[in-house]
Amino acid sequence: MQTIPDMNWEAVTEHIARELWNYIVREAGKSGGVIGVSGGVDSAVTLLLTVRAIGAQNVHALILPLKTTPKEDLEDAFSVLELARVPKENIEVINIEPILESFEKNLGDLTREERGNLAARVRMCILHQRAYRKNALVIGTGDKSELLLGYFTKYGDGGVDILPIGDLYKTQVRKLGVFLGLPERIAFKPSSPRLWPGQTAEGELGLSYEIADLILYSIFEMGVAPEKVPETLHIEKKYVDRVMELYKKSEHKRNPPKIIRVSRH
Repeated sequence: MQTIPDMNWEAVTEHIARELWNYIVREAGKSGGVIGVSGGVDSAVTLLLTVRAIGAQNVHALILPLKTTPKEDLEDAFSVLELARVPKENIEVINIEPILESFEKNLGDLTREERGNLAARVRMCILHQRAYRKNALVIGTGDKSELLLGYFTKYGDGGVDILPIGDLYKTQVRKLGVFLGLPERIAFKPSSPRLWPGQTAEGELGLSYEIADLILYSIFEMGVAPEKVPETLHIEKKYVDRVMELYKKSEHKRNPPKIIRVSRH
């Protein structure tokens, strides 16, 4: 299968680290970054880049598991934190299950999707509270594939201050992870928000990230018209249609709240 072009990962790493430091320290006037670490590739790569930018002593990491969080994800999260040399006093584990149960007690039964979105927003609240206490910014872990496909929770994992890997596609993030020294089990772990048992990103999206990234890259980086993509990439039309459907339906997630203008221009 075709893949999107490789990059100079050393140059990419240095550029992201430099821009991160500039935004956190110079522009925002903050002294650190707060990041949720899940054990997946996106948060692992983001953590390593943030440490490269501002130093491990200025990074505050939170692990925020649910009852559905697999044991191996917790192990991988701690493994990445050890690799990044984040000080133990900068690491917190907060079980958010009791918080969700409190919501359910007061709101009534929640659907699987409602509970999942609520979990993402509870995590966002905790990250921002800790960031306020630490005079820090919340460092987001979303990648370009997720952003373009709308595969994130609005005001949940999307409610962050900066997205260091937001211009890298998922398959690129995996390669960058290998360059940064991530174990392959983490770099190539199947992506999942782990908001309910058996949830996988590719299962929900309806196609693999390898195919999605090829389609997205062709359209948004190469300027290929969507109707030309099947012929250009030798990919079934149904996959292109699915990608464009997800992109169009999630447009509101990528935009700030719409303001109804009444002032004269």
